[in-house]
Amino acid sequence: MAVKVLVVDDSGFFRRRVSEILSADPNIQVVGTATNGKEAIDQALALKPDVITMDYEMPMMDGITAVRHIMQRCPTPVLMFSSLTHEGARVTLDALDAGAVDFLPKNFEDISRNPEKVKQLLCEKILSISRSNRRANTYSAPAPVAAPAPTPAPSSVSSYGSSAPARPAPAPIPARTHAPASSSPAPKRKAYKLVAIGTSTGGPVALQRVLTQLPANFPAPIVLIQHMPAAFTKAFAERLDKLCRISVKEAEDGDILRPGLALLAPGGKQMMIDGRGAVKILPGDERLNYKPCVDITFGSAAKSYGDKVLAVVLTGMGADGREGARLLKQGGSAIWAQDEASCVIYGMPMAIVKAELADAVYSLDDIGKHLVEACI
Repeated sequence: MAVKVLVVDDSGFFRRRVSEILSADPNIQVVGTATNGKEAIDQALALKPDVITMDYEMPMMDGITAVRHIMQRCPTPVLMFSSLTHEGARVTLDALDAGAVDFLPKNFEDISRNPEKVKQLLCEKILSISRSNRRANTYSAPAPVAAPAPTPAPSSVSSYGSSAPARPAPAPIPARTHAPASSSPAPKRKAYKLVAIGTSTGGPVALQRVLTQLPANFPAPIVLIQHMPAAFTKAFAERLDKLCRISVKEAEDGDILRPGLALLAPGGKQMMIDGRGAVKILPGDERLNYKPCVDITFGSAAKSYGDKVLAVVLTGMGADGREGARLLKQGGSAIWAQDEASCVIYGMPMAIVKAELADAVYSLDDIGKHLVEACI
């Protein structure tokens, strides 16, 4: 059965072009269009599409507000179109927080210059997110939730060389309504030299969930590899830094790993780590599908830290991270995977589990607390 799609955009040209691209795929059926957020809600309720493509800047009601209403009234996977600017990145991250599954850059030049490439990417995204857990993994209303108690500020210079004012407790992210139990026992404590987390579709919200559970004095350095365009990673790092007690920044060449700091791989490039704890940022290789690539960072961590890495693979399409996890596993490091029930897309974690590389499989809402148990 064809995947039913509702196309929402105030641009007549863009609505027509997206509809033409999708309708050319025999596995996709465009069942309707809308010109603003209010129409999108009405059409979603009436047509019950499998996927909605959504612009964010529209008259009467913007895309983010529409996504929030749709998630409350008829949860449906939403693919956002966004501009490749810092403001576009910020708005897109807001849309993902509101419940959108994934996003694509809204680039008119690419549509006219590389129509076949755009068609392939758009159709693949639509078909993939139509199988996502968005309908099952609906979010509860953001009622007040007690935040974890703040970590006491150190009375003197901390064990890793600096003292800093205590960061405020992060704003809680609403828990999923089903909250499945973990399928693995609590982890054993170990002196890890690095925590490495790889993710893709659904990753921005998943990373927020995990990292906001960590205290400011988390003892292991953290590296984050999220499939994301170059224009987005700086804005995403800034958002995480505001939400979390730990510090988060977009990684730069020469950065030094340290406890309490998470470095986010920059979009369009590759991030590697050497044995001295220094970060190396390399140009994105066109031969690689992903820039940044989880396998690249995991592989460098395996070479530099042997059995002292705890790697976590979260929600995402494809199998990026599997081969890097294999190298880590061969060196004696630990590999965790997010469970299927709490994933938006059970692709990357499934690849880890099917390859029998996972030492533990945890629900998203348990991963943060287990990181604290394993590393402190």
